[in-house]
Order: sequence, then structure tokens, then C-alpha cells
Amino acid sequence: MNKLIITALALVIIGVGCTATDKQIPTQETPSQTPAASEPTPKQNKVLDISFKDYNGNDVTLADFSGKPVVANSWAVWCPFCVKELPDFAEMQKEFGDGVVIIAINRKESQSRTESYLDERGVRDDLVFWLDAGDKFYQTIGGFSMPETLFISPSGKIVEHKRGVMEADEIRQKIKTNFNI
Repeated sequence: MNKLIITALALVIIGVGCTATDKQIPTQETPSQTPAASEPTPKQNKVLDISFKDYNGNDVTLADFSGKPVVANSWAVWCPFCVKELPDFAEMQKEFGDGVVIIAINRKESQSRTESYLDERGVRDDLVFWLDAGDKFYQTIGGFSMPETLFISPSGKIVEHKRGVMEADEIRQKIKTNFNI
């Protein structure tokens, strides 16, 4: 009985560790299908072309920021790890200025709920915030943990897919490494 409990506990610990690791989205299927270095793959194009709403009701896409490095973060008010990251993302946006665009994409929550939450924390004006009523972003990236963050090159390639929470130092390091800033 003790062996069974220990085995089950070990599997749970391994499973939790796996959900908190970084994941690279494959950028090529086979060598014969290798895209040019600056071209996004069809899977990445799906992410770039998802339509979101900004807080002014405008339709927007990640492709709208073509030519700029983008950090796209999936978050929700109910996710304690997600909201813990928001001030760090706001700090990084201030630190890197126009060198990078950080977008917080809310999963399926109302605009009034998210705006109120962001106003309470004083970060509403520090980042780009979008609404994803259909949860298309999270589904398209194969989300299974929260938060999830994509680092997208100026050419539109997803260069890193980070699962799990990050603190300011890790966000800074990933921006510098992924975008050579």
C-alpha cells in the first residue's frame, strides 16, 4: 500500500513539474518543409490572424504588430498566477518602451470585469489589453496551464512558448534573449 501511495505521489510531482516547463512550438515539420527563416509557419499564422477586441471595441490581431517584437500573454482575473505577472509585464513594457509590445489577452471574461480589475491594480494604462471572448488564442496555442506566454519575432515567428508564471527577471531575460534587445 505504501509503494502505491509513493508511486502515485511521484507521478503527481512529475506531472506538476511538466506543466510548468517552457515549450517551444515546432516551427518545421520536416526538412523538406522548412520555411524561410523570416516566414511564419501555417500554425503560427493561425495565431497571428486570430481576431480580438481591444477595449475600444476595435478588431485587432497580433499580425497588426508585424515588424515589432511581441510578448502575448494569456491571462484571466480568476488566475492568481496570471494577475501576479501583470505588474511585472507592465514594468517590462516601461523598461523596454517601443522596443517590444506586450499584450495581455484575457480569456473569456467581460470587458467591465477586466477593466475594473486592472483599474484596482493600477496597470490598465501600462499594457495593451485585449479580449478573447471565444478563447481562440488559448485553444490555438494548445493551452493547458495558466498563464501562457508567446514571444513572437518581428517577422511573426513564435520563438518561444512559455507555460506558467514568470517574474520580472525571467521576463526581462526572455525578451533580451529572444529579441536580441
